[in-house]
Amino acid sequence: MSTKKDKFSKKDKTFMELALNLAKARHGLTGANPAVGCVIVKNNEILSIGQTGFKGTPHAEFNAIKNSNENLEGAKMYVTLEPCSHYGKTPPCTNIIIKNKIKEVVYAVEDIDKKVKGKTLKILQSKNILVKKNLLKNEVNNFYIPYFFNRKNNLPYVTGKIAISKNNLIYSKGTKRITDIHSDKLTHFLRYKNDALMISYKTLNKDNPRLDCRLEGLNKFSPKRIILDKNLEINMISHIFKTANKNNTIIFYNNVNKKKITLFKKKSIQLIKSNLSKKRYFDLKLVLKKLYKAGIRNVLVEGGDDLSCSFFKKKLFNEFYLFKSPKNLSKSVAYKDFNCFKYLSQNYKNKKKINTLGKDSITLYKR
Repeated sequence: MSTKKDKFSKKDKTFMELALNLAKARHGLTGANPAVGCVIVKNNEILSIGQTGFKGTPHAEFNAIKNSNENLEGAKMYVTLEPCSHYGKTPPCTNIIIKNKIKEVVYAVEDIDKKVKGKTLKILQSKNILVKKNLLKNEVNNFYIPYFFNRKNNLPYVTGKIAISKNNLIYSKGTKRITDIHSDKLTHFLRYKNDALMISYKTLNKDNPRLDCRLEGLNKFSPKRIILDKNLEINMISHIFKTANKNNTIIFYNNVNKKKITLFKKKSIQLIKSNLSKKRYFDLKLVLKKLYKAGIRNVLVEGGDDLSCSFFKKKLFNEFYLFKSPKNLSKSVAYKDFNCFKYLSQNYKNKKKINTLGKDSITLYKR
């Protein structure tokens, strides 16, 4: 019977580290399902590897078994998360594990999904399959913080990001770029790793952004664009409006203007009506709940100071990236300060400097 005292060798740890790296490579790309990595070994030699499929299916265990050209009878499986044991969009992973006569399964952490937690252990043990768990538990738990947050709260995991100058401005008229190219690459990597990217219509109309991932070969993984626009005031000659369709853009609105709604629907843009707070701004938690219901699990917020402060006030950021340039911006023209420092110091006890090749200072704040 598996206990917390299961012992593991260095090779066990090496195989689970590989499984974890496979899972990390799919973070943000698996839709409503968690990103999982799987490694199948026999006589200490790797027979096959697998990851959760894009948008969540097939599961990693299925892919690892399917990818193998070898007889898997008597093999050992390493998987980052407890294999599923219930029918959903796919059959239970326990079925294919049993069918292929795998003799041992090692998973790093239990799933917190009530449909799975603890059940896999009993099912596999009933078929005389040895089950061990808690290998690299701490490392894998850290990786699954967003997934566990999703499951416990029925909300997306929210990452904030903003760029400021040395003198703490987010905007100065006539300045198009604050940070350097190395910071831009990290920004695009964050876009690649999130299901959706949220801004307000004000930022859209001012900057006319593309909101895509422009890392080489990864454009197809650009996040869904989420626009907060209560009166549907989005600029209709903007890049976002011109390229919007039902699959890549969601606009949250409140004010009912039938002519505008008809126009937006002709573009096949997904419109979601959402309630406002007493201050006539979106109820952001309600917006996030609706996004979760739509299958979105990781949201990157790249709004300006107003949107960022609104998220901070409601304590809705799980983590926040602050990009700071070594250059000052001019205050002799129209400018905008960053006004959220107090929230960072009050609510985020963990902070970490991110190293890049550039001169910008990047700090990651976590709860």
